[in-house]
Amino acid sequence: MCGIAGFLESSSRSSSEVLKEISLRMARTLRHRGPDDEGAWADPEAGIALSMRRLAILDLSPAGHQPMHSPSGRYIIVYNGEIYNCEDLRRSIKSEDPNLRFRGHSDTEVMLAAFEQWGVLGSVQRFNGMFAFALWDRQQRTLTLARDRFGEKPLYYSIAGGTLLFGSELKVLRAHPDFCSEIDRGSLALYLRHNCVPAPYSIYGGVLKLPPATLLTLSAADFHVTPQPYWSFSEIAEAGVADPFRGTEHEAIEQLDCLLHDAVKIRMYSDVPLGAFLSGGIDSSTVVSLMQSESVIPVKTFSIGSEASGYNEASEASQVATHLHTEHTELYVTAEQAMDVVPLLPTIYDEPFADSSQIPTFLVSQLARQQVTVSLSGDGGDEIFGGYNRHTWCGPLWRKLKLFPASLRQLGAAGLTTLSPQAWNSLFRTLGPTMPGKWRQRLPGDKVHKLAAVMGSSDAHAMYYQLASHWSAPEEVVRRSREPFTVLTNGPLPHLPTATEQMMYLDSVTYLPDDILVKVDRATMAVSLEGRIPMLDHRVAEFAWRLPLSMRVRQEQGKWILRQVLYRYVPRELVERPKSGFGIPLDSWLRGPLRDWAETLLAEDRLLREGFFDPVPIHRLWREHLSGKRSWQYHIWDVLMFQAWLDEHRRALPSDTYSSPAASVGGA
Repeated sequence: MCGIAGFLESSSRSSSEVLKEISLRMARTLRHRGPDDEGAWADPEAGIALSMRRLAILDLSPAGHQPMHSPSGRYIIVYNGEIYNCEDLRRSIKSEDPNLRFRGHSDTEVMLAAFEQWGVLGSVQRFNGMFAFALWDRQQRTLTLARDRFGEKPLYYSIAGGTLLFGSELKVLRAHPDFCSEIDRGSLALYLRHNCVPAPYSIYGGVLKLPPATLLTLSAADFHVTPQPYWSFSEIAEAGVADPFRGTEHEAIEQLDCLLHDAVKIRMYSDVPLGAFLSGGIDSSTVVSLMQSESVIPVKTFSIGSEASGYNEASEASQVATHLHTEHTELYVTAEQAMDVVPLLPTIYDEPFADSSQIPTFLVSQLARQQVTVSLSGDGGDEIFGGYNRHTWCGPLWRKLKLFPASLRQLGAAGLTTLSPQAWNSLFRTLGPTMPGKWRQRLPGDKVHKLAAVMGSSDAHAMYYQLASHWSAPEEVVRRSREPFTVLTNGPLPHLPTATEQMMYLDSVTYLPDDILVKVDRATMAVSLEGRIPMLDHRVAEFAWRLPLSMRVRQEQGKWILRQVLYRYVPRELVERPKSGFGIPLDSWLRGPLRDWAETLLAEDRLLREGFFDPVPIHRLWREHLSGKRSWQYHIWDVLMFQAWLDEHRRALPSDTYSSPAASVGGA
């Protein structure tokens, strides 16, 4: 696991040492991603420089040092990630070229041998792993950037003048002397809608994220870039529906068990201590169960707890750990400890990001790093196997709603909103003991109003778009902005037979890579911890999409088949409980201990001076939130995380590079 950096100049007059020094300056901004080693390589004739910071996981010897050259010397690579099937690839390469000798046992060396054997495209299609790499081909004089299928590892790039810049985080690009960019107001509007900036955009104009499952190749002679997909989740979903699994339920459970076993097993290959996050939910419990079945010693597991009602999963995780006989560590986090993380978030995420579970994710990563260097997690299970509430109730709801004309649905929505969210909360509390478990939700009043908002939707896709939006009209909040097109607004979308499958697909290509995987990558890497995600083995996803929907979502319960696998290892009663999520009591914190901090960032004169936000709608929501009339915690957190990010980056800039309202953000 590493952080990578570099650039390619269309014309270069600098020496090798100058190019390497600039590249190393970029890479050193990523010390947290790679505390163990650094390296740089440059070719002044070609104008190329590559650098890295290394977190040593496989082959801790100098044989794993990067940048690394291929056996023939044709390729040079800097690479972030892990190729989990590297031993299978090594054997295949050796069978085709028995004379080839490997210097060490790193997966980087296997990748380079694969490129020489099968070419870049043929190799990445064989890789099972998470990766972002930059590969220089000395023969063709081309640079190829690549990213893994789901987007577990990040990669940004930008063309600044006659220079292509790239790196694992935005701070890498800012460290190059040619970097100059402004905050993109369209991206800011997208951020308010989704609480993150979706790929391929970034918060800066002209700086892009390479999309998942994509190659980008260019030469110094031709900076025209056209990203080339090498794997398509859309095609996987359509192919799965067209060629469904035809075996019995028992056969499907058995096959999934075998696939998950192997996905977990190959992610346990490590030369450093390894463990797992354990929340006690379906996904993490499945991963830990399979890890323990593959291990001859107790697996190290980690969870954090909270005294706040409705936000604590530590006791359930402890019960699962006891049953599986893991070596379990838990930490009950105080509100003060959690809030101490808030000032760190702009630096950790390096781009506005407002999924508030970023705080407990960082804390559990910090806890795990005290004992291990690699940790497996259960992320991805909800998207692949249908675990979100919208997967279980939106399909049946839409089938019923579409029977009624839009005018009648809108009338029903108006009826639901005659009671305020606060009044609905009181009603649910009163009726709580008599209500079915699935109706006992945190902040039910907000969910009722969310339901009312989607009742007038024209189709299932429009319903999902409404559900996926924080601020429903961000262009009215971000001054002089226009939202650019995204997958959600401009497709194309695969043809899938049900609303539930459409939502599962959209979650997998939007929410998963843009929110969940960003959260996990930045939180783990901030403490030099490698996170691995078995549920995102592409073989598991491809098999899951061949299953009938009834094997994933059944009787308004998600992840049916995953549960059946888990029940082989853990008693049903230990894991069957209402989903509390991995959150924090943000709503009460904003009314209490975080209030002064928030009001400083939201001050009207400040918002007007900076020129990004119209303070009127923001202050209306803030007043309603403080009064308790409505919980606008997530909308407010979106604004606060941008403001905190802007504060941090302004502090790092020369005073004459920031102006308002057309703020320019750049610098080292």
